[in-house]
Amino acid sequence: MSQEKSMEFGIVGLGRMGGNMARRFARQGMKIAVMNRSFDVTEALVKETGHLACVDYTSLVTALEAPRIVWLMLPAGEVTEAALSALLPLLSSGDLIVDGSNGHYKDDRPRAVHCAQFGIEYVDAGVSGGVWGLENGYCIMFGGSDAVAGRLQPYMQALSPTPTTGWLHTGPVGSGHYVKMIHNGIEYGMMQAFAEGFALMKDKSDFALDLAAISELWRHGSVVRSWLLDLSAEFLAEDQIFDGIEPFVADSGEGRWTALAAIEQGIPAPVMTLALAMRFATQGKNDYAARLLAKMRQGFGGHAVKEN
Repeated sequence: MSQEKSMEFGIVGLGRMGGNMARRFARQGMKIAVMNRSFDVTEALVKETGHLACVDYTSLVTALEAPRIVWLMLPAGEVTEAALSALLPLLSSGDLIVDGSNGHYKDDRPRAVHCAQFGIEYVDAGVSGGVWGLENGYCIMFGGSDAVAGRLQPYMQALSPTPTTGWLHTGPVGSGHYVKMIHNGIEYGMMQAFAEGFALMKDKSDFALDLAAISELWRHGSVVRSWLLDLSAEFLAEDQIFDGIEPFVADSGEGRWTALAAIEQGIPAPVMTLALAMRFATQGKNDYAARLLAKMRQGFGGHAVKEN
């Protein structure tokens, strides 16, 4: 591998988000170092973008010019912790680590303290945009010192929809992941409201409502217009039945953390909390309770129960 010394920025983790972020940097004319657990993924991306391929953490750190910026786009929790443990002994004082996972904000301050023992600064970045971020840009909320915010500015501008919109230094370490956690809790509530509303309209068979036409109508001038509605209108135009879709909706850690934060802070957040509970219900976690309810109803009223 070439020992190129013209870069300060590298990404670790080239999944759906990290890979597209690297592609967006390339489109902005920025060359970076990239690394992934599976090197074939790294090689394929480098052929496409012209970035510098790194086979491991040592080669990544060697390839970057100090002071370095290493952005981790890895699963939250143990995988990110393992990456930090591997990187810290290799980096130098003045380097910067950005955790772009959907991590818990309570983990960020202890991590920042640990990194500081090596003279390394730590930033927590919440990244929204999903698979559309490559084309539309990402929404990034990040916590850290004012000094690191200045260092990250050109990279935030490259990733965001425009140089002045879509990114924000939210405050001290931990604030980026906290704001992203709340963002995802709101997302849960919005999705649940749309799902319930369209289910009600689908059930009103005597009106024979065209859900595709209604969703398209609401996209123009309505107070409920949003990107979620745009996406809903797109797939409703193709299919309004969804016979091939299993009624199972996963939940991320951030939805649960938002509900817990509401309890800890004593702030009522019933919409977000109930939206999370509805996701649990789709995962079969309401099945036993529903069976017990049916038996209770049979017990006191003699109502029939449906048997498998």
